Amino acid sequence: MSATKGGRGRRIVLWRHGQTSWNLERRFQGSTDIELTETGLAQARRAARLLAALKPDAIIASDLKRAAATAAELAAITGHPVSHDAALRETYAGVWQGLTHEEILARHGDEYRAWKRGEPVRRGGGELETEVADRAAPVVLEHVGKLPEDGTLVVVSHGGTIRTTIGRLLGLPSHNWESLGGLSNCCWSVLGEGARGWRLLEHNAGTLPEPVLGDDD
Repeated sequence: MSATKGGRGRRIVLWRHGQTSWNLERRFQGSTDIELTETGLAQARRAARLLAALKPDAIIASDLKRAAATAAELAAITGHPVSHDAALRETYAGVWQGLTHEEILARHGDEYRAWKRGEPVRRGGGELETEVADRAAPVVLEHVGKLPEDGTLVVVSHGGTIRTTIGRLLGLPSHNWESLGGLSNCCWSVLGEGARGWRLLEHNAGTLPEPVLGDDD
């Protein structure tokens, strides 16, 4: 897949969901289905107005409530339907899910540190990051393939899933995916189609720098 002659090529906007109560508590959500807070909903509405200016051609989203509600705000402005897919859910993290950052460090410190070093770790007995990329990246590419030339796809998902998908699409070794850094709530990254494949055009865009709350800690 390459940019068309004289065109910018297709673009993928990977948009993290708005704030949840578990984000505020730094509690690992994983695949737990947590709803947006009122602040999270307001974040989604604000970000949707900005993303609508990119004139997206299609919207896909995780089927978890926090991502689906975020995507719905953009759908309301653009008129595009949202295609929900469970393959875009956050990493399943087993016994880590529901624990705070401090609890994870206290109970599973060695596992946490190995993960941060880039080692393949089944956090809490759950999924490997490469397995998350294995399920999410093909869905993104399938929908990209349906875009018009120079089209834009918005993918509404979760911090960990977005990071692994970006890493896979850029062709980075999995142990380097952590170097991409996390996304703040309702911020996004943009990949552009080039002659040599996908390029990272923007990362954690959409706001002045804010702490990354939640699963990317």
